[in-house]
Amino acid sequence: MSIIRDASLAPSGHKKIEWVRSHMPALSEIERRFEKEKPFKGLRIAISVHLEAKTANLGLVLQKGGAEVFLTGCNPLSTQDDVAAAIAERGVETFGKYGVSPQEYEDLLAATLACHPHLIVDDGGDLINLLGGRCKDCADQLIGGCEETTTGIHRLRAREREGILPCTMMAVNDAKAKHYYDNKYGTGQSVWTAIMDTTNLIVAGKTVVVAGYGWCGKGVAMRAKGMGANVVITEVDPFKALDATMDGFRIMKMDDAARIGDFFITVTGCKDVIVSRHFEVMKDNAILCNAGHFDCEVDVAALSRMAVSADERRKNIMGYTLKDGRTLNVLGEGRLVNLACGMGHPAEIMDMSFAVQALSLKWLVDHKDELTLKVYDVPDSIDDEIGRYKLAAMSLAIDELTPEQKAYLSGWA
Repeated sequence: MSIIRDASLAPSGHKKIEWVRSHMPALSEIERRFEKEKPFKGLRIAISVHLEAKTANLGLVLQKGGAEVFLTGCNPLSTQDDVAAAIAERGVETFGKYGVSPQEYEDLLAATLACHPHLIVDDGGDLINLLGGRCKDCADQLIGGCEETTTGIHRLRAREREGILPCTMMAVNDAKAKHYYDNKYGTGQSVWTAIMDTTNLIVAGKTVVVAGYGWCGKGVAMRAKGMGANVVITEVDPFKALDATMDGFRIMKMDDAARIGDFFITVTGCKDVIVSRHFEVMKDNAILCNAGHFDCEVDVAALSRMAVSADERRKNIMGYTLKDGRTLNVLGEGRLVNLACGMGHPAEIMDMSFAVQALSLKWLVDHKDELTLKVYDVPDSIDDEIGRYKLAAMSLAIDELTPEQKAYLSGWA
């Protein structure tokens, strides 16, 4: 039985779902295949991804493939109640409400896993965490699953090293269709859309500090530069720092960048990136936000302890006033800004990422008798298939290697 906020919100959710479905051609092509082949007939799939329209579309595609789908969110502030109502109305068991407490959020995840799924789709590792602990009994039917994010992959690899991986997983985040396309272009656009809609401030001429120069950080920095910002990168990896330098960005330690930034965006997947000593030297009215998965990159709790007062200055902007009168502004409680304060990645971007999810789940079913308990990379054949779908949808054509060229590239002579 679905757990949602308000079933009467479904009409607006249906409109959102239909809009994104008309802009996700690769997933539509896969849906047509799945409807004929029914690769998931008799299987239960549990999904924990940001509960909004694009994720709902993935659920519908898997449903057309014969699956019984159970859907929840992966962040308390990214769930859209109208979409949850609409997808529940379409026969997907849905467990999600906007703005729930941490305990309520975990309970919704546990309710999703109560179906004893055969397959899972995880985003940040919350389902895997429960399957290794509180919901261990729900893992008895598992074939395997897919992980959507960099942060989640880090945690899967750590579990694999320690021998505590609850089931076979596929590193969807590491697929070419994901990190080249979603992480760079999706994050770059959606982060700045959310920041600008939330703050109503100009970016041109401002100093933007981007913490982390992985694929997501590259996208955020590229868009900031394109809008006329002065961009500073902070890094811990020497080669990523050199890469940023070659791309025309300044490199600083956060201790130095904290003094000059107007906007701060963390994209590291780590914790304690911006902490008390940084707050002590920031400009009045600096904007702080996080584009990594979890809300531990900006130490909002420390900022709250330092502040003499805090008030919501605009929707999704909490202003913390310090003893010296400076106010520092945190967007979306320090949670994933493009979803806590915005609509997430564009539909065309998530078309690619969710196509990887759908085909990777099919791959797990097709190879279930050969799988061992480890994290698998997405096969190149899946990436290439999705790339061809996307090019065809965009009316683009590319060359193909001749047999002679393939022999030349693979030989030694």
